[in-house]
Amino acid sequence: MRRAIAIGVLTALTSFGAAADTYPQRPITMIVPFAAGGPTDVVARIVAEPMSRSLGQQVVVENVTGAGGTTGITRGAQAAPDGYTIMVGHMGTHGAAPALFKGLKYDPATSFEPIGFLGGVPILIVAKKDFPAKDFKGFIEAVKAGGPKINQAHAGVGSVSHSTGVLFDAQVGIKPTLVTYRGTGPAMNDLMAGQVDFMADQIVNVGPQVAGGTVKAYAIATPERAPSLPDVPTTKEAGLPGYEVSAWNAVFAPKGLPADVKAKLVAAVEAALNDPTATKRLTELGSNIPKADERGPAALQKLVESEVARWTPVLRSAVESNQ
Repeated sequence: MRRAIAIGVLTALTSFGAAADTYPQRPITMIVPFAAGGPTDVVARIVAEPMSRSLGQQVVVENVTGAGGTTGITRGAQAAPDGYTIMVGHMGTHGAAPALFKGLKYDPATSFEPIGFLGGVPILIVAKKDFPAKDFKGFIEAVKAGGPKINQAHAGVGSVSHSTGVLFDAQVGIKPTLVTYRGTGPAMNDLMAGQVDFMADQIVNVGPQVAGGTVKAYAIATPERAPSLPDVPTTKEAGLPGYEVSAWNAVFAPKGLPADVKAKLVAAVEAALNDPTATKRLTELGSNIPKADERGPAALQKLVESEVARWTPVLRSAVESNQ
C-alpha cells in the first residue's frame, strides 16, 4: 500500500515537472480589461506578437471590459495559476482601483505574480482650442478662478483621464465640475466641439488632435518633451514640477504561478521589449520603452506598491468631496 502511494506521488511530481519543462503546450490567453482598439489593447497586441514567437505558442488577446478594467483583472486573478491565463493591467487597475471601487476582489500588490513592465504613455493637459489662456500658468489661473464653472471631461471613473485629471486638480487646488463620458472618444468629441473646457489624457489619444489644432495642449507630464509634440512644454518647464505621471501598462499572472513557468513568461516579455518591430511601434504610439532594470518582476512589484500608495489618498479625497 505504502509503495503504491509512493509511486503515485512520484508519478504526480514527475508529471508536474514534465508539464513545467514543456510549457506552453497550448495557446495562452492574455486578458485585456479594456475595449479593443484602446491604448492598452493596442500595446497588448503589439507585445503579444513577439511573445508568441518566443514561447512557441499563440498569445491570444481577450477583451474583458467593465468597472474601470477591474472586471477583466478580477477574472485573471481568479484563473488557474498554470501560465495559460495572463493579463495586462495598468495604473488604473493596479494603482487607482483600491481607492475607487469598494469591495474590490483583488489586491494589486498581493493577488498577482508580476511578470513584466511594458512602459508608460505620457499624459497631457489639453483644453478646447479657444480656451483663452496663452500658457500653462495662465491656464491654471483661469481654472482656479472659474471654479465649478469649469467643466473637466473624463472617460469614466477609474479611467486614465479620470485618475490623472483628479491628481492634477488636487495638486493645483481646484474643484471643477467633472463631466463623465463612456470612453475617451465621446469626451474628446465634446472637447473639440467646445462643450467642455479641458481634460487630462494619454498622448496616444490626444496627440493627433493637438497636432491638428482641434484642441490646445498646455503641458505634458513627463521629464522631457515628446518628440512628436516638441512645442508642448513639460509640466516642470511650465511651473508644476510635481505633476509627472504616465499611463503605464504591465503583464501579470495569477498568484501561485510555478517558478519555471513564470521565468518563461518573464523571458518572453523581455524578448518582446527587445524586438525592433515591437519597440518601433510602441515608440510611435508615444510609449516610453523601459530600461532593462525597470522591466522585471521585482521592479514591477515596487511600482505597484508605490502607485497604490500614491493614488489612494488623492482619489479617496476626491471621491469623498464629490459625494
